Amino acid sequence: MIPEIKLRRRGRKYQLDKTKKQALHQDMWAERQEPSDKILILACGALSKEISALIRLNGWSHLKTRYLPAILHNTPEKITEQLRMILQSSQTKFSKIFIGYADCGTGGKIDSLLDEFDVQRLPGAHCYEFFTGKQTFVEIMEEEIGSYFLTDFLVKAFEKLVWQGMKIDRHPELLPIYFKHYKKLVYLAQSENQELQTQAYEIAGRLGLVYEKRFTGYGELEHSLATLAAT
Repeated sequence: MIPEIKLRRRGRKYQLDKTKKQALHQDMWAERQEPSDKILILACGALSKEISALIRLNGWSHLKTRYLPAILHNTPEKITEQLRMILQSSQTKFSKIFIGYADCGTGGKIDSLLDEFDVQRLPGAHCYEFFTGKQTFVEIMEEEIGSYFLTDFLVKAFEKLVWQGMKIDRHPELLPIYFKHYKKLVYLAQSENQELQTQAYEIAGRLGLVYEKRFTGYGELEHSLATLAAT
């Protein structure tokens, strides 16, 4: 059912509340889907490049993707409600639905959906863990608990999601508040891209952190999708 949408007048134009407009768009997306035997991957937009690449490279044509905005990570309490909305409207359209999120700061709320909708999700607490693998991630944190992580996506989106999204651009006094407990920036690279390495190094400099780069490739993301595709 499409949620009731209230219009707000601004000048001569009526505009939808941003959150409700997004909810309407997602509901209409499900309504437009024809029932099929495909598997839906309902995933974070921060993984869109990697997931799409793996599907293309492996010819997994029976997998379909739906990405939620990566900026939801700035308000992780909203991730679960967005997932629930799409699960409710999409569960009769696909043979199976897989959640392309780890816990991602939701405090176990994503896990509350697993039994309710009979779905599975990516392993671990966050994408850093499934890119590195659990044991390697533990070792990194034991070496320096004050590690700040970037992936390929986060390097590209750092200006918008972090610098502007956390309002550091307008309030530089927030920088030492947000990052006072960090000592090292660890760039978990999915690709050997020199330009991204340079950007990550420069970000470390802006934050006043020691720089470290580790190549992870697709990590456990590839294994999880391969297992899903085999079903």
